[in-house]
Amino acid sequence: MQEEVSRYQALAASYDELTVDVGYLRRADYLERLFQKSAIPVETVLDLACGTGTMAWLLAGRGYQVTATDASEEMLPQAMNKAAALAGQPPLFVCQTMPRLRLPEPVDAVVSTLDSLNYLTREKDIRETFRRAFRALKPGGSFFFDVNTPYKLRRMDGQLYTDETEESYCVWRTFFSEKTNICTYQVDLFRLRAEAGGPQPRCRPAAGNGALRAVPRGDGAAPQ
Repeated sequence: MQEEVSRYQALAASYDELTVDVGYLRRADYLERLFQKSAIPVETVLDLACGTGTMAWLLAGRGYQVTATDASEEMLPQAMNKAAALAGQPPLFVCQTMPRLRLPEPVDAVVSTLDSLNYLTREKDIRETFRRAFRALKPGGSFFFDVNTPYKLRRMDGQLYTDETEESYCVWRTFFSEKTNICTYQVDLFRLRAEAGGPQPRCRPAAGNGALRAVPRGDGAAPQ
């Protein structure tokens, strides 16, 4: 699992800068509307695969008691730093993989946003994640998630995407395999750093890669 997580080591520090256009507030509003339709009142929430914790931070700020899990030891410190500024109770962050999810107490709702489930490329891991998410819920609780469809991932084949901020420059390349139904991506990330003894910043390259499995359907998906 360490090999799976290490791809985020270089990306963690730049992740929030590169996802400023995600629309977290709109997604949090949508989740709250789904909570209102739940069979039970939603007070406790698990944010599964929380990344740098933006959604967990937003939900905790709205009064929910949030537990947030992620497999990345690099992403979680970013999440904890973000949540430290909350006036109320901050989320509880736990380093766990999705297929090995285990909570001390069940919650009213589980959420997983930004197509996190697509990163499970083995069917047995997907099945185990759903089994454990169900076990983490109180009776009547709901699991809300979004996924990328096979149609979207096929359209990503051979594409190149770039993101640029004042501190970083990121290049994404994507390749879709019809045989495996998996979209593989390669990331080249450059961050500015000041050289010792010199005023001029330079770009430091950091490479990463990963894979997304095409999932045919998801319930409770946030609007695109």
